[in-house]
Amino acid sequence: MWSRAPLPGPYLLKPDPLDSKLSTSVSGTDQNGETVETRVVTEKPLTLYLNSQEVVTMMTIGDHPDLLAVGYLKNQNMLADDDVIIEIDFDEDLDVVVVRTERETNFEEKLKKKVRTSGCAQGTVFGDVMEGFETVSLAPDATLRTSWLYGLTKTINTTPSLYLEAGAIHGCVLCQEDRPLVYMEDVGRHNAVDKIAGWMVLNEVPAEDKIFYTTGRLTSEMVIKTVMMGIPILVSRSGFTAWGVELARQAGLTLIGRARGKRFVALSGAERIDFDMDPGNADDEPEKAKRKGSLAVK
Repeated sequence: MWSRAPLPGPYLLKPDPLDSKLSTSVSGTDQNGETVETRVVTEKPLTLYLNSQEVVTMMTIGDHPDLLAVGYLKNQNMLADDDVIIEIDFDEDLDVVVVRTERETNFEEKLKKKVRTSGCAQGTVFGDVMEGFETVSLAPDATLRTSWLYGLTKTINTTPSLYLEAGAIHGCVLCQEDRPLVYMEDVGRHNAVDKIAGWMVLNEVPAEDKIFYTTGRLTSEMVIKTVMMGIPILVSRSGFTAWGVELARQAGLTLIGRARGKRFVALSGAERIDFDMDPGNADDEPEKAKRKGSLAVK
């Protein structure tokens, strides 16, 4: 009911940088005083309701509102594993998405405990989002081969995307072994994560054999969401925060950052890494990805 048609190639779902609703061309002036045209991503509000209760208004590029809504609710502990979603309604004119469940819900007290996160686009979580974090058991036998990691970073960094087209956006990718499965982008990394979480929920996708890749920083929020999704390995092309590392070690999450070309650093869970490939045999990062990586939001 919820799945989208598979795409040719390695991805089941990926960005469409040519979608006119996601970016637009804007005239500007460059350092030489010349008129230039540049692409900029869109940003619009999306108000989320769970049944009859307003939950939050998010700033988003506007694609996959159903996935974003379900993933947000799941990652905020507002959807239980046994909750049955009976309907998802999206009103494009009002920028409103409503998720309806069989079970009656009331999160009035929970909604009072908001915490502003370090994410872009004013990320918000609720104060008890850590409920259950200490009880999550990540798959101890999950493996990340370095050959998979080098292959994934090359494929992801050369995939046509808004990140390469316009910058100022975050990308997150759900992977399995050396195959990227679902690639989501948004102005805030938390939105991109939640879209993937929503896709996993609606398609009943297991998490224990998956790898999560992000272009953004490895913050506490990213670690918490990855752990709560049950994914044992988190990889980023960017750096770490101290609390993110501490939480990853606490949860037994494999945390790899600064993964660019032949290089990476693991600050947690290195026992899951199988060093099966000489870094000297890996490809350098594409020049276009390097340039965008220095300009895009981190």
